[in-house]
Formats: sequence, C-alpha cells, structure tokens
Amino acid sequence: MSDVQKLKKKDFVSDQDIRWCPGCGDYTILNTVQKVFPELGIPKHEFLIISGIGCSSRFPYYMNCFGFHTIHGRAPAVATGAKLSNPDLSVWVITGDGDAMSIGGNHFIHVLRRNIDMNILLFNNRIYGLTKGQYSPTSEVGKKTVSTPMGSLDHPFNPPALALGSEGTFVARAIDKELKHMGQIITEANSHKGTSFVEIYQNCNIFNDGAFENLTDKQQRGLTRILLEHDKPMIFGPEDNLGLVLDGFRLKVVEIGGDYSVDDLLVHNVHDKNLANLVSEMTYDDKLPVPFGVFYKEDKLTYEDMMLDQIKESIKLKGDPDLQSLINGQETWEVK
Repeated sequence: MSDVQKLKKKDFVSDQDIRWCPGCGDYTILNTVQKVFPELGIPKHEFLIISGIGCSSRFPYYMNCFGFHTIHGRAPAVATGAKLSNPDLSVWVITGDGDAMSIGGNHFIHVLRRNIDMNILLFNNRIYGLTKGQYSPTSEVGKKTVSTPMGSLDHPFNPPALALGSEGTFVARAIDKELKHMGQIITEANSHKGTSFVEIYQNCNIFNDGAFENLTDKQQRGLTRILLEHDKPMIFGPEDNLGLVLDGFRLKVVEIGGDYSVDDLLVHNVHDKNLANLVSEMTYDDKLPVPFGVFYKEDKLTYEDMMLDQIKESIKLKGDPDLQSLINGQETWEVK
C-alpha cells in the first residue's frame, strides 16, 4: 500500500452540480464517503460506484471516480458482473429503501447469499423521495402519504433482519447526523471480505422530515438509541444508566444500580448470529432502543474467490481454453 498515491477528499469531489434538496441527509453521507475513500489505501482507478434509481442513486455523478447509474433495483446485478470481471475493483453499491427493498429485493437477497466482495450502502429515509412522497417498503404502519391518504397498511421491511436472513456476512447501521460514527462503519465495511451491508438512516426534509427526530434530538436520543460495540456491555441512557439483559428469549431494558449492575448486562458479540437477530428485531420495538453499529460479521468464502479457484481447476484438468474450439463446439461441420 505504500506506493499508492496519497489521496485527499478533493480528489473524490466531481465537477457536477449536486441536485439534492438543500438540507437532505444525502449530503452528509456523500461528504463522509469522500473523506473515507482517501484513507482506504486503494488506488483511485480501482473504485467503482454503482447505483440504481432514486435520490440516493445520483451518487456516482458526485464522486470523481468510476461509476455507473444503472436501472431500478438492478445495481447489485450490475455490480456482480463488474466484480466477477475484475475482482481487484473496490465495488460500492449505492441504493435506497425503495430501490433495494421493493423492485430490487430479489437482487438484494441473492447478492448477500452469494457473498460477493462488495459494499452496499442503503440510504433509508422511509419514503419515495424522487417520485414525490409515496410510502416505501420501510414506511411505518399508518404512514399518511399521497399514495396512502388514510395511512399505510403495510408492515415495514426491516433491512438488517432481511440481510441476516439472506446469509449476509456483514450487517451494520449508521445515521446521517453522526458523521464520525458513519465513517467508522464505512471503513469497517470496506475491511470486510465479502458483501458488506450498511443501512444509513437519512432524513428527507421535503417528503418525510423528522422521520428519525427521536434518534437525533439531544433530549431524546439517550433513551431511544444504543451504540453497539464488540465485546462491550450493551449500555445506553442519558447517563449510561440503562442496559439490556436477556429475559428468556427476549431483550429487556433494565436500570443499572440496585437489582442490576454492569456485569449483569449482555455483552455485544458481532460474531453471534443469534444475538444479531435479536438486535435487528429491536428496530420496531417501542420498548427497546434502536441499535446502531455493527450487528454481525462472519468470515466466509466469497463467490469470486470460489469462481477463480474453479477456473484454475478447470484449466488444470482440461488445459488452457481455446475460444475458437468453444465456438465450434463438439458438433461442427463444413458446408461446401
């Protein structure tokens, strides 16, 4: 890595005018990625950003590196082709809750199942912003929008739970207002060998303003969210006075002091999938804080590594490929 040119944030800032609404949470995510990329020790020409459709998917235009704005929901499929064609690429998929959880749901689960070495950043604002405010797959029950004037009847998708159920090997969550923490999560996602999935809560100040206000407001956030750290007790609260314990097969909030001490609290373990599943289900439980940080990570063979090994084995058994022979096939004849 020492021979890699030292890059700066400005090296990843494109000359395109940013066309997000003023105040959109996408700006902070863009700013964070532009700060993180120079620190990853990767040559600029090896970065590839691929997006689908939606406000978030304008991202490649604003990054000064290789990028591809694809079609609705299909970014993981295009990213898969790019990664398999050139395994040395650092591939980043930028998507939204509508793009990934609705029309792109099938591609999303299968790229995680295959464990292709890429990074997926899902901007979740719980609304369709680009098409002017319809409810999305992550909108809460009762959400009133232009397409659900009496309130949505859909139970929302839980993206980290879906990622875990799809055999995801790195699952995490961040939020747009916490830039330092977001940068740490993105950096850790990059270090993971396999498909990294990071859900980023992002405010749409035009069509869903304040969707995460209870998680960012200084007066409330101490009670409403918890920061997960590997091998550390699961503590939260305005004065770190609350924690989580296991009550049967469910998580429960307890107050530290009196009946419970720090030693009684659950210790977060990013390698424990059972715990990760419990943590992911905290998302929509009003009695529990919303979790942020790395939920789970696992070392597992990647698809492209297995593919390359298979190609080597085929060459070993059958010799170097001859393209013309492949075209001709086994039943070829000449017409005179």
